[in-house]
Amino acid sequence: MDRKRIVVMGFMGGCPIAGVIWQHIHYIVGLQRLGHEVYYVEDSARYVYNPVTYAEDTDYAYAAQTLDRLARQFGFEGRWSFCARFFPDENPTAGMSLGKIRELYRTADAVIAVCGTQEFNEDLLVSQNLIYVESDPGVEQIRVDKGDEKERAYLDRHRARFTFGENVGTPHFPVPLHGIRWLPTRQPVVTDFWKTDAPPPDGAVFTTVANWNTSDRKDIEWRGEKYLWSKSLEFLKFIEAPARSGEDFEMATTIRDTATVNLFHTNRWKLIPPDRLSIEWDEYRKYLQGSKGEFTVAKDQYVRLRSGWFSDRTACYLAAGRPAITQETGFTRLFGGKMGLLSFTTLDEIVGHVRAINADYAAHSRAAFEVAAEHFEATKVLASLLDRAGI
Repeated sequence: MDRKRIVVMGFMGGCPIAGVIWQHIHYIVGLQRLGHEVYYVEDSARYVYNPVTYAEDTDYAYAAQTLDRLARQFGFEGRWSFCARFFPDENPTAGMSLGKIRELYRTADAVIAVCGTQEFNEDLLVSQNLIYVESDPGVEQIRVDKGDEKERAYLDRHRARFTFGENVGTPHFPVPLHGIRWLPTRQPVVTDFWKTDAPPPDGAVFTTVANWNTSDRKDIEWRGEKYLWSKSLEFLKFIEAPARSGEDFEMATTIRDTATVNLFHTNRWKLIPPDRLSIEWDEYRKYLQGSKGEFTVAKDQYVRLRSGWFSDRTACYLAAGRPAITQETGFTRLFGGKMGLLSFTTLDEIVGHVRAINADYAAHSRAAFEVAAEHFEATKVLASLLDRAGI
C-alpha cells in the first residue's frame, strides 16, 4: 500500500474518557502500522469536558494535556492539534498551528471523522477527501428517511460513508437509505495492546463499563415508535442475569437512584465507581484484562433495528482473551455466536452461556482472541476501509 497522508478527526480531547480515547487510538495506531503519515486533529466549537472537575466549558487546557500525553505514548508527537472553534474570532490551537491544520486539509489523502461527530467549517470544507464513520447506526438513516435535508446535505458532502451497523442496507435493517451508499465497517482494535497470556485472577467476575445516565438527545421516533439511545432499560430487562446464573457480575458505572442501586445489589451485581477507569486509559485496559469476561447489553436502537452494531469495548475484551456475553443486534449473521463470543435475547440464554464458559474457560478464552484477531484487527479493518473509500 502506498504511503498516504491521513488526518484522523474526533473528540478524545474534548471528551477524554478512556473508552472514547481507545476508540481513537486504534485508528491512529492502526493507520501508522499500515505505513501511513498520520495526524490527529480536533477542530470543534463544542465545549470540552474535564473528567476530573466534571466541568464542561471553554477551558481546553486538560484536553491539550491529554492529547500531548497520548501523542507521546502512541507515537504521534508533533502531529496533533486542538483547535478551539468556540472562540470564533481567534480559533486558538494547542499542538499544531491553525496554518498547519489548513495545510493538512488541503493536502491529506483522507480525512477520517471518527464517530461522525465532526461539524463542518470553511477550512475543513476545502477537502474533497472527507470520510464519515458512523458509530450510532439508525439515527442518520431515520433522519434522512424523515426528510431532513440538512442531514442529507451533510452526509452527501463526504467522499465515503461507513457505518458500524453492518446490516444497514440489507433486508435485515428496516430503514430505507434513499440512494445513500453506506459501507459496512468494524471498530478497529490493536489486539496486541490488549492481549494477555495470563488467566484472570482468582475471584475474577464478568464485568462491564457503562454510562448509565445518558441523555435522550439521540432518542428518535420513526413510524410511530420511539427508539432509545440509552442502555439503562436494557440492563433492567436482564438485571436478574447474575442471580439466575449463580454468580456475581460487576459494572463500573454511576447510578444515582437509590432504589435502582438496591435492585442491582439484590440481583448480585457489584457497582463500582467508574471515575478512575474513565480518567486513566491504562487503568481501563487493566480492568478489562483482569476480568473473567464481559456481560453487557446493547442500546435499544441497535437491538430493535437489528443494525448489526458491535461494541469496540467488547472487541477489546475479546482481544484480551476474555469471553463476552452480549445482547444480539444481528451481528451473529457475520461473526461470533459460538465459542468466545456469545449472544443472547433471553435470560435463559445468558444462564446457559455462563455455564458453557465456566465448563471450558480456556477454550472460550482462546476463541475470544481468535474472533478479535480475525474480525477486528486494526490493520485489517482500516486497510479495507481505505481501499473501499478509494484512497
